Amino acid sequence: MAKKNIIIIGAAGRDFHNFNTNFRDNELYNVVAFTAAQIPDIDDRKYPSELAGSLYPDGIPIYSQDKLADLIKELKVDECVFAYSDVKYEDVMAISAIVNAAGANFTLQGSKSTSIKSTKPVISVCAVRTGAGKSQTSRAIIEYLMEKNLKVVAIRHPMPYGDLVAQRVQRFATIDDLKKHECTVEEMEEYEPHIERGNIIYAGVDYEDILRAAENDPDGCDVILWDGGNNDFSFYKADLSVTVVDPHRPGHELSYYPGEVSLRMADVAVINKVDSARPEDIATVEANINKVNPTAKIIKAESKITVDNPDIIKGKRVLVVEDGPTLTHGEMKLGAGTVAAKRFDAKELVDPRPFTVGKLKETFSIYPNIGTLLPAMGYGKQQLKDLETTINNTNCDSVIIGTPIDLTRIININKPYTRVHYELDEVSSPNLSDILGDFIKEHNLEK
Repeated sequence: MAKKNIIIIGAAGRDFHNFNTNFRDNELYNVVAFTAAQIPDIDDRKYPSELAGSLYPDGIPIYSQDKLADLIKELKVDECVFAYSDVKYEDVMAISAIVNAAGANFTLQGSKSTSIKSTKPVISVCAVRTGAGKSQTSRAIIEYLMEKNLKVVAIRHPMPYGDLVAQRVQRFATIDDLKKHECTVEEMEEYEPHIERGNIIYAGVDYEDILRAAENDPDGCDVILWDGGNNDFSFYKADLSVTVVDPHRPGHELSYYPGEVSLRMADVAVINKVDSARPEDIATVEANINKVNPTAKIIKAESKITVDNPDIIKGKRVLVVEDGPTLTHGEMKLGAGTVAAKRFDAKELVDPRPFTVGKLKETFSIYPNIGTLLPAMGYGKQQLKDLETTINNTNCDSVIIGTPIDLTRIININKPYTRVHYELDEVSSPNLSDILGDFIKEHNLEK
């Protein structure tokens, strides 16, 4: 039987995982290409032979997604597998139309074929949209388990934007490890908060190898915590599934792929940011949870914000720097920095657009609805330099850093600045303590 020619449509994450779990060493298929979207500068490279396996001695080329229709015809493609996340349903189906019109089948792979079983109990933390508050939920869960003297190893959804062979399995235990692995700002934002709390975090490309390394971590492992990215569902079979929903974007939990998948699979749904969302939007989100997953336990939580130095905000013309992906493909119109500016009486939010340079100009061109906020884009050295120059060019009194990391550790800011911190603060019952207490008993983890 002739092999099927396959293209995997991705964004340097789920696409590689789906290949590794379904197509690597599989004689029935010939993966002729990956396509890349959503993340800057991840095309025009190869998925290397060291990761692709013996069937692909030359590796697999990665092309820009805008070449998809031509690739299907040129490479005689039979099937395209869609494998990235945080995408509107209408955009998913628009890509399906391109694929079908070019003659190929369009496929979405589910958890049965892509989720790996761990030897340790697994808690997955996912979200229906980027920027919903998943990371602070993960931190709250880890802190509770660590208080019970449990060794928690976190595994983060992939962000392999550099040397894929070197990134096959990455372990982060200290801040120096971030430099060792040449992390982007986006990676540091996810890894650094875990490191600061004293737990180990893994990431990379090959999530079977990553899981086995985490299970046998030299510092010990009692529980694996899957720290999801975008709105993807877990790469691992979860014993407890937690999904965070965002009432600032009501309805998105039922209109973005694969966020609704994550919500339908959840044992627990956390409605975050109830302190800054409208009551009617909270009600909409809660009704939608009950509609698609009536057995899920619902927790309501505030995103508790603190600021290092409120005097730098009060009465000042401020530049607000927010998490990059949250503002770009996450489509948020505000973040923790914006909320802090309002609560601590900033005089004005300064528009950074007249002061942008280089790749940040491109970002605002691609995502014109960002508005008067500055996304902390840092996928490469040039983007990081452009971010520094833009901040220092901006005519403002001070800077609010609303990102999860201290940007001043990696760029120089020539103005007064203050950091914003945000943590999960549950305001309803049942709460995570109740649910995690039951989880510990169920898996005989008491110490």
